[in-house]
Amino acid sequence: MNNPTPKRAQKTLDKDLDRLTFLEQAGQQVSRKIAPLGVALIFLIVAGILGLGFTQNHAQAGIVVAASALAAYMAMNIGANDVTNNVGAAVGARAISMRWALVMAAAFEVAGAFIAGGRVTTTIATGIVSPAYLPEPQIFIGIMMAALLAAALWINVATWLNAPISTTHSIVGGVLGAAAAAVGSSAINWQVIINITLGWMISPILGALIAAGILYLIYEFIVYRPNKIEAAKRWVPVLNGLMMGCFTCYLSVKAVGQGFSAVSHSAILLGLATGCAAWLGSMPLLSRQAEGLENRNQSLRKLFRLPLIGSAALLSFAHGANDVSNAIGPLTGIIHTIRQTDVQNVASVPFWVLVIGAFGISIGLLLFGPRLIKLVGSKITKLNPMRAYCVSMSSAVTVITASSLGLPVSSTHIAIGAVFGVGFFREWYNNNSRRRMEYLHMKSSEWQVKKPKAVNVDEQKRRRLVRRSHILTIMGAWAVTLPVSAGLAAMVYRAMFALIG
Repeated sequence: MNNPTPKRAQKTLDKDLDRLTFLEQAGQQVSRKIAPLGVALIFLIVAGILGLGFTQNHAQAGIVVAASALAAYMAMNIGANDVTNNVGAAVGARAISMRWALVMAAAFEVAGAFIAGGRVTTTIATGIVSPAYLPEPQIFIGIMMAALLAAALWINVATWLNAPISTTHSIVGGVLGAAAAAVGSSAINWQVIINITLGWMISPILGALIAAGILYLIYEFIVYRPNKIEAAKRWVPVLNGLMMGCFTCYLSVKAVGQGFSAVSHSAILLGLATGCAAWLGSMPLLSRQAEGLENRNQSLRKLFRLPLIGSAALLSFAHGANDVSNAIGPLTGIIHTIRQTDVQNVASVPFWVLVIGAFGISIGLLLFGPRLIKLVGSKITKLNPMRAYCVSMSSAVTVITASSLGLPVSSTHIAIGAVFGVGFFREWYNNNSRRRMEYLHMKSSEWQVKKPKAVNVDEQKRRRLVRRSHILTIMGAWAVTLPVSAGLAAMVYRAMFALIG
């Protein structure tokens, strides 16, 4: 007589093994979610240790440690939320994978922060609050601590809600709110606020105009030409040369501490030389890429991949130069106050502070950035490599110009302004370009028959232009960012001094 027990035992063993497998998979899923938080916590501890190393036996070592950790927390939130504008266009246009976009953005963010991140930092550190109206240095330290915590918390919440907001608005609003709670509105340098606000208003318009201008050149000289592959082989290297020339000129200007009002002849010559070298070097590469490609718009995707990736890298560098100040500006002001008990002049940004800001942004991007990169790259507007290149290049030029002038502008505003510029320019160009009409007439003998179908044309336009529903949502988040961060900073400041007192 057969004994069924072993068979049942085998089934039980299989079930137990399946449970263990499922448990292991569940553990891996949980660890994937917990691991980024663990890395972030380790970075906060390292930032505090760096601050402690700076102060050593100083009486206010605890303040510096806390401020360093808050600056690191702010930097990671900037990386998670704001850096998505840099590579979102390239990822959305499928010119680069998510993994390589993250690595590239992180590297160029670090480079931008180290090479050109000091000038805007001084504006955030001491330009917004007038030191003359502060009765004692401890009040300035409290203002900056409250601003850092409030801005970082608001950006963290916005990132959790999948809302790309302006981190510049957040920190400026935080400083305003904390200062108003501390000593009233008289402590605020309203002239600096006016200049910053003008930068916020002008920079999106400038980004839109530059993006529309670049797209106009691409349409006129490449897209609507009988042989667009030959045209691309001629003009895409020129775009690469212009991009590298402008970038090199900017770097050489920053290396000698000049502003754009006093660009030396050597910087211009170096930019021209680098631009020419990039132009000549791109020609054989584009020729190899163009081999076997059909004469159609889809083929241009491959030829625009290199300039799009280059413009995204340039934008990451520009963002690191401009927005690192949002994290380390308050920390720099605190350190300068502890050193000299005078916040009217900030001579330089300590190197270890730049380390916290630069690597904090990169860590936040690598750990928490992919989700918003998908949002910015695919839901704002339909992008192809040519349009994405225009958005990235115009944003980079605008942010670099603002950084050289010491203005903390919003890269989010500029990127969205560039998207608007591309969308509305395409609408105008489709209706008014004689070259486009001649090209379409040449390519299709049925064009005259298809032209009266206005409904289909309108539907096509709506699909091509900016998706206004997403833009209105994002603009709503922008509108509340400054008042929310200001109110939160005021409450944090009151709570801090209530606990201390």
